Amino acid sequence: MLHDEGGSGRPILLLHGLMGSSRTWRRQLPWLRAHGHVHTFDAAGHGRPAPDRLTTEAFVADLAAHLDGIGEPLVVIGHSMGALHGWCFAAAHPGRVAALVVEDMAPDFRGRTAADWAAMIARWPQPFPDEEAVVGYFGDVAGRYFLDSFEHRADGWYLHGEVATFRDISEEWGARHFWDQWRSISVPALLVEGEFTITPDGQMRRMADEHPGARYARIPGAGHLVHDERPDEYRAEVERFLRTLA
Repeated sequence: MLHDEGGSGRPILLLHGLMGSSRTWRRQLPWLRAHGHVHTFDAAGHGRPAPDRLTTEAFVADLAAHLDGIGEPLVVIGHSMGALHGWCFAAAHPGRVAALVVEDMAPDFRGRTAADWAAMIARWPQPFPDEEAVVGYFGDVAGRYFLDSFEHRADGWYLHGEVATFRDISEEWGARHFWDQWRSISVPALLVEGEFTITPDGQMRRMADEHPGARYARIPGAGHLVHDERPDEYRAEVERFLRTLA
C-alpha cells in the first residue's frame, strides 16, 4: 500500500484523510518531488481490509509495518486522519520521523458523534454513473477528491470502503484525546488550518503554542481540504517549511 511517487533525497510520506486515498495527493506530487523522494500510502479500510480493532494505534501499526523498507527518518505530511496518524506514528516511533505537516486536524473532538454524518453518507446515490455526476453532487473540489478515492466499476463510481468503518474511525475521535501523543514529539512541525475548519476552535493554535518547534498557518477562504481549495497558499507554506529543514 506504499507507493513510490518519484523524486530524490530525503523521504517524504503523504497520508490522506478519512475517506481519501493515496491518489488525492496527485496534484501536489509534481512540486513535492523537488523536495525529496515522495511516497503515498493507502490507509487500511480504504480500498483494502480494515484492522480488526478500529483504533488509531492499529492504523499506526499498519502504517509502520509498511514503512520497514525506508530506513531514513521521514518528513510526514498528513491531512485530517492522515495528520493524526502522522503525529501518532511519530510518538510511537520517534526515530523514524524527521518533521511533520499537520493539515486541519486537532487532538480533541470529545463529545462529537459521527452518527448523523454516517447516516448522510449512507444516503448517497451510489453508484454515481459518471464523473459528471460525482462533481455535480459534491462540487468541484470535493468531487475531484472523491473521484480520486472512489472505486470505479463497470456501472459507476462507488465508495471505496464501508460506511460503518468510516463511522467507527471517526467515533473513536469523539471518545478520547490525542494530546499526550502530540506533546511527546519534538520534531519540527507545520500546522495548517483552513478558515472554515472542522477542528474545535483554537486547538491547532494551542498545538503550536505548546510545541517549541511548531509554526501555525491559517489559510483564509479554505475549508477542510486546504491543499485542494487553496493549493497555491498551501504549497507556499509547505515549501517554506521544507526549506527550513534543508
